[in-house]
Amino acid sequence: MIVTREKPLDEISQSLDTVNAKKILVVGCDGCCQPPRSLKEAKTMGMMLELKYRKDGKDFEFEAITCLRQCDESIAATTLRPWIEKGHNVILSMACGIGVQMLAEIFPEVAVFPAQNTLFMGGKKIEGHVEKCAACGDCLLGYTGGVCPVANCAKSLMNGPCGGQVEGKCEVGNYKHPCAWIEIWKKLKDRPGGLDIYRRYRPPRDYRLQTGPRFDIEEEITNE
Repeated sequence: MIVTREKPLDEISQSLDTVNAKKILVVGCDGCCQPPRSLKEAKTMGMMLELKYRKDGKDFEFEAITCLRQCDESIAATTLRPWIEKGHNVILSMACGIGVQMLAEIFPEVAVFPAQNTLFMGGKKIEGHVEKCAACGDCLLGYTGGVCPVANCAKSLMNGPCGGQVEGKCEVGNYKHPCAWIEIWKKLKDRPGGLDIYRRYRPPRDYRLQTGPRFDIEEEITNE
């Protein structure tokens, strides 16, 4: 799940003013953004901008559509190209930062602007959203009781805990959040052989597996 937060309307309008936007295509995304940023939200954004522009005495015209997944080049190109051919030279994307970059790459002749700030990738628990995965390319969950030290430890330590934890709480964030390595210990301590796994030294991460930008991940997996 990708979580986004809508940018302030003034910030969006200021960015659009840099290209003297007159005919804007507001594009929602039916993908994995939470809260949803689909056709309803795209129309609402367009109407809010229209009211602001009228108040400021500026000319403005918008159309709102939505796209199944803006991060998919084929889907995004097929969905948006007919609208670009109608004369829209500015896109306001309701997607995450991945979708914005994809549209900018597909339509280099069009100015593409984000309507959202992308916050994180994670999962949804009863108490709210929690970051769970850093896509590090070398999953340790089988050795750490299903708790990721890369995403859940503030220092992404491969061996822990460090000396900063107090009563199982991490010093980063003023001792409000659980120490990932204490949670790992709790998971493994009653498992047969679990503490032997816990005490095992884990070498430093191979950052080459996560160094960005990463290309052709699906192709690499297919060819393995």
